[in-house]
Amino acid sequence: MNEKSGLYFHIPFCKNKCPYCDFYSVKYEFKAAEEYTKRLIEEIKKYNGEFDSVYFGGGTPSIIDPLLTGKILAFARRQFIIDKNSEITLECNPREDLSDAFKLYKSYGINRISLGMQSAVESERFALGRSAGREQVERAIIDARNAGIENISLDLMLGIPKQTLASLDESLDFIDKMKVSHVSAYMLKIEKNTRFFEIRNRLTLPDEDETAEMYLKTVSALNEIGLKQYEISNFARQGRESRHNLKYWRLVPYLGIGKSAHSFRNGKRFYYDSDFNLIPDGEGGSDEERIMLGLRLNEGVEKTLIKKPYESFVKMGLMTENESRVALTPEGMLVSNLIISELI
Repeated sequence: MNEKSGLYFHIPFCKNKCPYCDFYSVKYEFKAAEEYTKRLIEEIKKYNGEFDSVYFGGGTPSIIDPLLTGKILAFARRQFIIDKNSEITLECNPREDLSDAFKLYKSYGINRISLGMQSAVESERFALGRSAGREQVERAIIDARNAGIENISLDLMLGIPKQTLASLDESLDFIDKMKVSHVSAYMLKIEKNTRFFEIRNRLTLPDEDETAEMYLKTVSALNEIGLKQYEISNFARQGRESRHNLKYWRLVPYLGIGKSAHSFRNGKRFYYDSDFNLIPDGEGGSDEERIMLGLRLNEGVEKTLIKKPYESFVKMGLMTENESRVALTPEGMLVSNLIISELI
């Protein structure tokens, strides 16, 4: 597979830390963002390569001055070969008024926006520490489209405080109404070093069975409105699958620049720590890793990769197979860790 690599920039700034988030982030200050941008540009100079996807993740990339984003992208274009048809994504928090920013992003060549919605239900968003309401999410979608950015992804979280199967309908109806091209639907996982972990005994969450039902309902509802599942947590209209994230799951090389950013190049994994030190992280691309990552995808993996018996999972309705490939069903994706551990 001769795919071009993916390029990732980690922008670690946030207004405040969401109670469920364990990604590396720091409180936003304009001067700190300026200094960080300068350091990113210095790091860019250390690499070369050819890319057809660029992804600004965080943190909250939209919190920094759009001119800084433009500087990073302009320097990357000078240092690297970036395909003119690249998918260029920026994660945004709809809390801010982004109408002017979207126009600048569009002028820089950014053509895909990922919006942190999490839920269209006000009480659920506020329980997650999200201050923007449904109206602001809708406004951000409209503003992005008015700026000429049509490829829009929404984040949806499942199994969150105050959520029920009935309230999930409100979020799914909103997604249908907004006709976005992509949805990332994640089940809440309580991670250490988060506020939710500290108060986990006081959280009122849907139980495991209800959360599983929410997941299967989401898969079915999104498929019905043309957002086809292509990965455990991701759904897209035809041709709108996240090119960048597919590289991770298909073991196509990618370069991550910035604090806590991870890379996979020349068969090696490495990452930056929180002080911009580069840390080796071992080899990548083994058969076990291909199984583990490939089974996240609806396309599954080649049968020849799997050396252990999988037929019982097919009989149980947790896997499907055709002449050459095996893949997990939505029910299998709910227990993917268990299945994968049996097969590698």
